Amino acid sequence: MDGRRVTIAAIAAEAGVSVPTVSRVLNGRTDVAPQTREKVEELLSAHGYQRRASRQRPGGAALIDLVFNDLDSPWAVELIRGVEEVTHAAGVGTVISAVHRKSTATRQWLQNLRARASDGVIFVLSGPGVAHTELQRLGIPVVMVDPAGNAGNDVPTIGATNWAGGRAATEHLASLGHRKIALIAGPKDLLCSRARLDGYRAALEEAELDYQAITQGDFQHRSGFEGAAELLDRADPPTAIFAASDTMALGAYEACRVRGLRIPSDISIVGFDDLPESHWASPPLTTVRQPLAEMGALAARTALRLARGEHIEVPRVELVTELVVRDSTTAPTT
Repeated sequence: MDGRRVTIAAIAAEAGVSVPTVSRVLNGRTDVAPQTREKVEELLSAHGYQRRASRQRPGGAALIDLVFNDLDSPWAVELIRGVEEVTHAAGVGTVISAVHRKSTATRQWLQNLRARASDGVIFVLSGPGVAHTELQRLGIPVVMVDPAGNAGNDVPTIGATNWAGGRAATEHLASLGHRKIALIAGPKDLLCSRARLDGYRAALEEAELDYQAITQGDFQHRSGFEGAAELLDRADPPTAIFAASDTMALGAYEACRVRGLRIPSDISIVGFDDLPESHWASPPLTTVRQPLAEMGALAARTALRLARGEHIEVPRVELVTELVVRDSTTAPTT
């Protein structure tokens, strides 16, 4: 191997260990067997491996990347707010990118990342893929927020108690006397969506309610509007709708308005997220508060710890959700 071009992936292959193991040795972590550490260090020395310049900055990390699939919702803004609060206090720069689920955009982002020598990456609503594999090869630590799938034990993940939140939203409607509770679900490929769906179903089962009406959304306003329209036009429409995001709930508001339905006297609606606009909706939206800014802040603190070579004791953290009751829910009139 050429010492000027050797990668930690090549070192890992020659040592017969994983890339994260080599990364742990480079970062001076203690959770590596002595014999393995010695073997890896010998190979690093033999090949003249040069650690990335960004790792040698005084005081640790100086640049963190925050990567979204899309940046077209207030949900993303709340996460950004939490991340930047932590990075600003630490004197660390934040680069915000959107890859729009396109392979070409991901490749361009990776090219830009190599040029600026990022110290850590926070992925939001994404899954392990080509980008994650390349970051492992480069030895750049990764944190995931609400990952699409199983990120593995080597990648810290930050989320919320989505199952409990979905259950709480549905239980609230059932406690008001609703027996026809529908759901506008989020994207099927996201763990958070599936957890909210499972919480909804668990609450219906506990309340011994047979009525289930589910439409598929994508967390955006239009899918909330279209999903609510489909539910309201059924022969047996619901008296309450749980939308798995506030943006979809507000889309459902519009579907009710064009049909002349009043909220909550004709139909009750619950959202999920507690975005700022949910408080200013008419009527103010009952929702499940997801601590988005706190999730962003925790992801940033975790990325900074990884950049300093610290060990993360708990790879998966879920912050608590909370039902916030406002004026969009009441007992059914029929």
